[in-house]
Amino acid sequence: MNNQQSLGETGARTWDVEANLAHRRNRQSYSENGDGMMPLFTALIGFGAGAAAMYFLDPSRGARRRALVADQFASFGRRLPEAARVTGRDISNRARGVWAEAIHLFSSDDPSDQVLEARVRSKMGRVCSHPHAVHVAAHDGQIRLEGVILADEVPAVLKCVRGVSGVESIDNQLRAFDSPEGVSSLQGGKRREMRSEFMQQNWSPTARLAAGTLGASWLAYALMKRDLVGLGLGTAGLALLARSATNTEFKRLIGTGGGRNAVTVEKSINVNAPPDVLWTLWSNFENFPQFMTNVLEVRNINNKMSHWKVAGPAGVPVEWDAEITKVVPEELIEWKSVKGSLFANAGYVLFEPNADGSTEVTVRISHNPPAGAVGHAVAMAFGADPKSEMDADLMRMKSLLETGQLPHDAAQPAYPRRADRVH
Repeated sequence: MNNQQSLGETGARTWDVEANLAHRRNRQSYSENGDGMMPLFTALIGFGAGAAAMYFLDPSRGARRRALVADQFASFGRRLPEAARVTGRDISNRARGVWAEAIHLFSSDDPSDQVLEARVRSKMGRVCSHPHAVHVAAHDGQIRLEGVILADEVPAVLKCVRGVSGVESIDNQLRAFDSPEGVSSLQGGKRREMRSEFMQQNWSPTARLAAGTLGASWLAYALMKRDLVGLGLGTAGLALLARSATNTEFKRLIGTGGGRNAVTVEKSINVNAPPDVLWTLWSNFENFPQFMTNVLEVRNINNKMSHWKVAGPAGVPVEWDAEITKVVPEELIEWKSVKGSLFANAGYVLFEPNADGSTEVTVRISHNPPAGAVGHAVAMAFGADPKSEMDADLMRMKSLLETGQLPHDAAQPAYPRRADRVH
């Protein structure tokens, strides 16, 4: 009996040891598979939820923010049927095109001379910078090419023409030139780039739908797996969703290589003042801090150059130099930041007189904020909306010129400013 009990206790202890080893192996596998990242995901989700709660439940601005979000959803709902109709039509047209190409592959083709000439011209225009300088004639499947062409384009043109359905032979009578110098028909023009649809600036509705679907699937995978691979796919999925939803190039979204055109803001306002008064105010950039909230200082360097100091994110000053690119007295001023500026921007102000003696002022500014369009969206989410700020600045300018006084919320309200202080 004692022997049986001892054997039972030994077996129980052995089972306990094996169970503990199995538990450890499972925990190790759990960690290796990436589920150990779950606390990180939980922390990120918690942080996001807390930030959203602070943003939308803010006592002073929460109601306005919730209303803006509701308006955005309502606007999206109104645009959705039209977007679905356009996307459906694009998919249908592409499907018919694919079907036609498939039928063409398995059918005999004996096009007329006129049709064959049109096919060759259409294809040749993709590889030739001066297709108008090349004369195309077709006869019973033979293509005769005459005219002038750049020498480095000849192989590509001949290869392209041979690949046209219905072409049996080519009679090449082209005169090739190493340089366009001295040949009037070869002046100007450039070869069209053959780029994938996803490498183009604007995506078609079908491409946007495909990219958005792929991005959403990657994001769903990341939320389910919560490992390093999922983190990478989730980031790429968010990028694809943003690109397809906004139809904005990646470089403009993130502010890398997007130039000055990541974000564009435009506003028009009528001011009860003649164009010459407005010109006096706007032609001297040093006047801008009087009515522009975030402009701390503008210093004129010479007739074309000026140095700007503006309150940036979190109030941190940002400085750059700008140059005037075009001036039409009492009508137009255009400017742009110099190359290499931290805050790349360009814009213009246009003065158009009205019949009643007032002036319509139009301001358009294109800029590339930190992190591009994404940074712009984040700034808007935290109340730094450039469009609203421009609206407020132009209202200050209007008040300054029409009443001689700035509103009480002016950028520097320490003392009332008079219109006669403008210089």
